[in-house]
Amino acid sequence: MVLDDDMLIEQDAPVTNTFLRVLTCGSVDDGKSTLIGRLLYDTQLILDDQFSALKRDTKKHGTTKGDDHLDFALLVDGLEAEREQGITIDVAYRFFVTPKRKFVIADTPGHEEYTRNMATGASNADAAIVLIDARKGVLRQTRRHTFIASLLGIRHIVVAVNKMDLIQYDQDRFEAICGAFQAFSETLGFRSVGFVPMSARFGDNVITASPAMPWYKGRSLLSHLEAIDVDEDRVDQPFRLPIQLVSRPNLDFRGFSGQIAAGRVSVGDSVVVAKSGQSSRVKSILCGRDNVETAVDGQAVTVVLEDDLELSRGNMLVAPQNRPQLADQFMAHVIWFHKEPMIPGRSYICRTEVDSIGATVTTLKHTIDINTFAQKAATALQMNEVGVCNISTQAPIVFDSYRDNRNTGNFVLIDRFTNATVGAGMIDHPLRRAHNIHWQAGDIDKHARAALKLQTPMVLWFTGLSGSGKSTIANIVEKLLHARGKHTYMLDGDNIRHGLNRDLGFTQEARVENIRRAAEVAKLMADAGLIVLVSFISPFRSERRMARELFEKGEFVEVFVDTPIEECARRDPKGLYQKAMAGEIKNFTGISSPYEAPASPEIHLRTMGHEPLDLAMQIEKFLDEA
Repeated sequence: MVLDDDMLIEQDAPVTNTFLRVLTCGSVDDGKSTLIGRLLYDTQLILDDQFSALKRDTKKHGTTKGDDHLDFALLVDGLEAEREQGITIDVAYRFFVTPKRKFVIADTPGHEEYTRNMATGASNADAAIVLIDARKGVLRQTRRHTFIASLLGIRHIVVAVNKMDLIQYDQDRFEAICGAFQAFSETLGFRSVGFVPMSARFGDNVITASPAMPWYKGRSLLSHLEAIDVDEDRVDQPFRLPIQLVSRPNLDFRGFSGQIAAGRVSVGDSVVVAKSGQSSRVKSILCGRDNVETAVDGQAVTVVLEDDLELSRGNMLVAPQNRPQLADQFMAHVIWFHKEPMIPGRSYICRTEVDSIGATVTTLKHTIDINTFAQKAATALQMNEVGVCNISTQAPIVFDSYRDNRNTGNFVLIDRFTNATVGAGMIDHPLRRAHNIHWQAGDIDKHARAALKLQTPMVLWFTGLSGSGKSTIANIVEKLLHARGKHTYMLDGDNIRHGLNRDLGFTQEARVENIRRAAEVAKLMADAGLIVLVSFISPFRSERRMARELFEKGEFVEVFVDTPIEECARRDPKGLYQKAMAGEIKNFTGISSPYEAPASPEIHLRTMGHEPLDLAMQIEKFLDEA
């Protein structure tokens, strides 16, 4: 070790079992990495070789060149790009201990474009250190990170007003910054907010009181963190055990394994299966290989029940007196991560603590202005924005509101094609319509209607560029089917816009809604036993995927009418390409808006060199063989 003994916390002092996960956040260059490096240094957690590397890296990459002081940020900024630019990009986690507590502290980036990384660090933190540069005061990113910390359920904040040495330890400036922070954060629901004037570079008020600021009578930063009490909050919540595995090593044993997401459970307790409502009692609890009488939040356990219940991965064991919600529609706050905006009507995969299921953002109610916290109307949620949305899932899922349980009230949205995580959400509450509206099943169903018509219900979904020949080919196919006595209906994109979709424009958001409505109408027609021919450009794969998932397996046939854009422009039956190329039509597919060709359509029609009738007969042959 490399420090004087009188500056340090004794390494061999007894350590308690209390554990705190801490997030550091704030604007760029407020000193987050330097603070964490200082904490590691002052708590004697730097080995001699690390200290030697720090001195060497300070000379090469450090921001303290020209003096003898170490650049503690280099202990945390591990990426080469971070060291070269002097910024934090990725989330870095560091572990340290004191005689009173164990800590995991996350260093998160301050740049707006890395908001996703900051939200990742905040998602499981118990408390947050918000750093503010004493010279600059409360900035936009200070407000953004504080708001996101509040949104993600952090209830304990320590505001570290850093770089006090650069303003000569000015008390008035410190108090002004505290007042500004309190003014905007008082409605964010924090349980405790502490303020510490400090200098991470020189260690003022980091672990011990600083003689440079005799006017400050409060705790040091480390003392604040050691005093935060969060353990009681977790254990006192209602019991939740998401099932990750059904353990069946032999015929005589059947246990349900997972990590307790909240509360406690003891042998003999009554529990309920969240989705079915079936109840039983806990027969035994295994923690590793040991039988225990009680298990609490955060422990990985295997629970054995007295009764043989239907229970599998994707379900949850819960306290009978305080059950979670079970619904297929809910309202949530969403933080959007992806460069492509979130658009209502688009389908994603929603992954919660227990479920992974198809979901659609049905409504974007509003976005939230980070500076004023005002609600703003919007048609899409852009990267790094926060919005309030209504979300519908393909089947009911189990959840709590995020304010009641962060583990069972969070979710992520995943792009169906790239598998990229595009957003993170915090559930506010189920929508009442989810409980009040039920599908009314009739005695005459789709199969009965189809049997009367002597046909199999089906949707032929024609997609392709404008002018590719979709409607022409679909019209011929309908004639061929009609001649064979089949009951059909054709939904043409232009015709639908004269009535049902006349209120929609041609923005990306409107096109998503255009396809959603058409798909729902096609579903109703297929339910009537019809063969439905849908002719829409439908340029986006995600919307065609959403349409496909409305139907039973084999009912949806994607027909890609593949015509080169040069040929479509040459035909230009409506004169649209010429106007689009002249800039008179905005968001025109193939010119100023993309067309995403199907990856694996059931029918791929390459139109060049073929007559429409020949292409239509290819479809007829496919249907005969299906």
